[in-house]
Amino acid sequence: MFDYQRLEAVDVHGEAPEREPERQYYFMKKCHEWAEGEKKRMGRPPTVSIQTLGCQMNVKDSEKMTAVLMYIGYEPVEQKEADFVLYNTCTVRENANMKIYGRLGYLKNQKEKNPEMKIALCGCMMQEADEVERVRRDYPFVDIVFGTHNIYKLAELFYRHIQSGRPVIDVWEKEREIVEDLPGHRKYAFKTGVNIMYGCNNFCSYCIVPYVRGRERSREPQDILDEIRGLVKDGVVEVMLLGQNVNSYGKTLENRQTFAQLLREVNQIEGLRRIRFMTSHPKDLSPELIDAMGECEKVCRHLHLPLQSGSSRILKMMNRHYTKEEYLALVERLRAGIPDISLTTDIIVGFPGETEEDFAETLDVVRKVRYDSAYTFIYSKRSGTPAASMEGQVPPEIVKERFERLLKEIQAVSSEINGSRLGQVADVLFEEVNSQDDSLITGRLSNNAIVHCPGTADWIGRILPVKLTESRGFYYMGEIVSGSP
Repeated sequence: MFDYQRLEAVDVHGEAPEREPERQYYFMKKCHEWAEGEKKRMGRPPTVSIQTLGCQMNVKDSEKMTAVLMYIGYEPVEQKEADFVLYNTCTVRENANMKIYGRLGYLKNQKEKNPEMKIALCGCMMQEADEVERVRRDYPFVDIVFGTHNIYKLAELFYRHIQSGRPVIDVWEKEREIVEDLPGHRKYAFKTGVNIMYGCNNFCSYCIVPYVRGRERSREPQDILDEIRGLVKDGVVEVMLLGQNVNSYGKTLENRQTFAQLLREVNQIEGLRRIRFMTSHPKDLSPELIDAMGECEKVCRHLHLPLQSGSSRILKMMNRHYTKEEYLALVERLRAGIPDISLTTDIIVGFPGETEEDFAETLDVVRKVRYDSAYTFIYSKRSGTPAASMEGQVPPEIVKERFERLLKEIQAVSSEINGSRLGQVADVLFEEVNSQDDSLITGRLSNNAIVHCPGTADWIGRILPVKLTESRGFYYMGEIVSGSP
């Protein structure tokens, strides 16, 4: 839980402190003074719209930036016509970059109508030098540009811009210190993500993440535990431990600690009800971690374990560091240690050099593992990765046909699994009133499956037993067990 007293104690009449996070507190307060003047001038609070693309790490970063801007004096809104529009970008696929440029074209027109509007870009896309140069050259109306390594400096960069009136571009090539002691604005009062590490050392041949997120850096366990305890005091019942590869947590700490050990410590926090985590790399999923998952009653019975391909030959080309046989053996150990676990995965179709035989191996793994669901992707050539220059790029029509076959296989298995749970009673953490039908309330099972059932808004944030009455593809209809509320 963020300590606002520490922020308020910072003196803004002298020079900015050198130490973090006090330095950012200083600039937050200086920006707040400016925003008060803007509020008087406009007769209303200035508004901000943060648009987030990409993974859970980006979502968490956006929560922090939202809270910083709210302290400064901005009111969050949905519309892109806000006084300040910030895009937290993703660059895993090149079409994500093109989406940003399309949106910037729209914002150019908005800024011509309102010259005082402010536009910022941050996140993974901004860690690519070519993209930063393109923004500088073709989109000079963008006011602030920063990357993944200095997200915490938003207030300082914003202050530099409002003082100079000129664009500010501040992108670091390499990661530096971890600064976490900033406010956060949670989408849900009762659940949130908690960063336990940053960066990635895996260098999968198709992935740009290690180049834009930097190398692995783990947070100190005590800092993580203290943060979660503070969140629990503030009403949080479920946390998701976040990292590009949580299974390798602790390797960079002076006093090394495994992810399994951290999981057991988090499990002991009084008042916490559920623990999730992502993402797990199969090569680092240890027997110790499987034991911890099985023995910690608060750990949700769900594991997202990316496969990417069922072909050992393709996995080697992907630089994944495991074979098909090793992956299947890992699944066997998981099922033996945690019989009720639900498995989900990521699969790429059409990786360079993929043959029909390779694809058949992927289908074989899907049939043997029986995933609850899968995120399936058509391979997208990503500039700057080794795979982009590989020979044997698969023709689009072949990839499309394989993709459709894979979807059909996954959907058939998922439908079977979901159907087998009908009639069961399971705990659901209710998250929100259904956006399509306000007579329904929506939540998630421990295995991450979505459940809709008749209910009211006062159930939001509560964990209640629900009977699963109907399966509709990837979600359930249910009814609260009589007498529960």
